Amino acid sequence: MNLVKDNPTAISEIVNLFDFERLAAEKMTKMAYEYVASGAADEFTLRWNRQAFNAIKLNPTILTDVSQIDAGISLLGLDLPYPILIAPTAYHKIMHPEGELATVRGAGAASALYVVSSFSTTPLEEIVKAATQPLWFQLYVRDDRELTKALIQQAEGLGFRALCVTVDTPVAGVRNRQDKARFALPEGVNTPHMPGGLAEKKPFTWKDIEWIRSFAKIPVLLKGILNPADAEKAVEAGASGIIVSNHGGRNLDTVPATIEALPRIVEKVNKKIPILMDGGIRRGTDVLKALALGATAVLVGKPICFGLACGGAEGVTKVLDILRHELEVAMILTGKATIAEIDESVIWK
Repeated sequence: MNLVKDNPTAISEIVNLFDFERLAAEKMTKMAYEYVASGAADEFTLRWNRQAFNAIKLNPTILTDVSQIDAGISLLGLDLPYPILIAPTAYHKIMHPEGELATVRGAGAASALYVVSSFSTTPLEEIVKAATQPLWFQLYVRDDRELTKALIQQAEGLGFRALCVTVDTPVAGVRNRQDKARFALPEGVNTPHMPGGLAEKKPFTWKDIEWIRSFAKIPVLLKGILNPADAEKAVEAGASGIIVSNHGGRNLDTVPATIEALPRIVEKVNKKIPILMDGGIRRGTDVLKALALGATAVLVGKPICFGLACGGAEGVTKVLDILRHELEVAMILTGKATIAEIDESVIWK
């Protein structure tokens, strides 16, 4: 089954991440595009994720020595060349026939860390074989805890370097636009590590985080925190990191943009553990703003899916290369030669 329409436009003509989405809308099936692009309910949060970034103004500093730029960071034992990770997103084979194999090759070419989704349409073993950069694994805790434990231990055995536990989805959000597109996996596409999907409602509490930490041998990050009180609990629960996320605006509509929530969580955590964030990032200036407000790194999801749809591995690499280049340009133009130098001074008050 052809899941992506042929289109003569070459990705060589693409110059920014918005171009990728426009081209993807032409190339992808309507069902696949609506799955990636849509949000929950009236999509206020989906729009706010972008609008909040746009509303933040930058405060440049001139005549500083930015002849040598270093965008590298250290994160949970890894040295990364730049602070942009691939966020976990599901069902890559509805975007490109090679699915997650194309994504992991694109990540490798861009020297990026890829967080693989539980809802991968490719077995983890195959993804690992194709990987040339570190991998993290995103986990949905299932109602069957033994299956969950086995999946965590499988990921550890395959060499995944950290576990990102999604904590904001005890039930899926109200996704009207996705439902109108009649979303369903095409014949022949399945999720080998999540057979049957998630239970409609599942008990999932802080005790489960304690349970995971009791046997997990790799760092455990909690993905989906917006409330500063929850961030404080995450530190107390022994989380190795937090991912500030509103699930790309796909779960509970009218929650704040992640870049708005970030400073409150940074203040509460007070540098005890790394804080990452996702949601709405489309420009290198967005990455700079997130770092200035206290994020250690960011993750991008929807743009990676659109890049994958437009050009497979090459499209994924180009998304990351564009963002990295734009970040480095923004660093130069705000007078910051290293990531460590980026702070709130680059934000116009």
